[in-house]
Amino acid sequence: MSDPAYQAVEQAFTDGDPLDQAGGRLDVRAVVALTPEARDRFMIEQVPWGRFPEGVRVQEAMERLRSDDAGAVSAALDLLGGLCANDMRAAAVPAVPFLVRIGADPHAHHRIGALAVAAALARWWHHGVCTRADLLRLRYSGDEWGFEVTGYPGNWSVQAARDAIVTDADLLLPLLDDADPGVRIATAYALAAASGRARDIRTAFRTRLLAERDPAVRAGLVLAAAQLALAHRDTDAPGWIRAHWSDPGRPPEVRVSAALGWMCLTDLPVPDDLRALLDDLATEETARLMAPLPWMRAVEDTAGNGLQRCLRTMLDPGAPDTEEDPWS
Repeated sequence: MSDPAYQAVEQAFTDGDPLDQAGGRLDVRAVVALTPEARDRFMIEQVPWGRFPEGVRVQEAMERLRSDDAGAVSAALDLLGGLCANDMRAAAVPAVPFLVRIGADPHAHHRIGALAVAAALARWWHHGVCTRADLLRLRYSGDEWGFEVTGYPGNWSVQAARDAIVTDADLLLPLLDDADPGVRIATAYALAAASGRARDIRTAFRTRLLAERDPAVRAGLVLAAAQLALAHRDTDAPGWIRAHWSDPGRPPEVRVSAALGWMCLTDLPVPDDLRALLDDLATEETARLMAPLPWMRAVEDTAGNGLQRCLRTMLDPGAPDTEEDPWS
């Protein structure tokens, strides 16, 4: 607690009124709004990393991100991802524009990892929650407040990351057609958290879904479309997604993902035909196919059973969770 950045955050947000800092030097939403030149030329020196707790470590990590050493890049991404997991994302959020550019560079190391960290910064950590209300929720909306372990407003961090993603949407949208399925999934995960351009992104998801041949990517695109719709209160989305789970001509992973999305987008009772299709199609094979998706990884326990945990919680919310709790 002798670190000046920790002390400044404590004084501003714990001892003082957070609203007094809006738009000021400790508002990461303002800090992340870099000029196009600074983003494109990777001018990390223009970011005041040291204003935020752990900012010095983040700056050091940023200097390694463009390394030719794949191991150094991986270690830098691990540090940024660890700050997300520890609810200490304020210093890492200004990295989002640079992470997007690494993901968009076909010659860069760990493109998928860079996009995944950018997407994680735009979400509050799930801690294994997989209810209908929470699986696809980005955690903060409107005037909702929540605080990181340092006392920094977590809603500001998440909003800043979401804004940074939409600022660079034109770099991300073409990546939905990337040759690497992992890049396509990570891109969909990032774009699902964008704070704006919802119509453009929705159209891109639906267009890619029509052309997509990889089953895991198809499942991810459906979940991404549902998450985007939830964040932007798209009233047409429940009908679109119901058409996907109720259509026997759709692939199993699309129908199962659409069923999850529909349950998250509505609070209606689960109809019998939806339960029946999940009994039929939510098999071990489907669960294994969907297990690498970031939505499933965020809720799995040590057994790696994200889909089963979601379905158990959503279809029988009163039943106890018998699986090992990874957060205990």
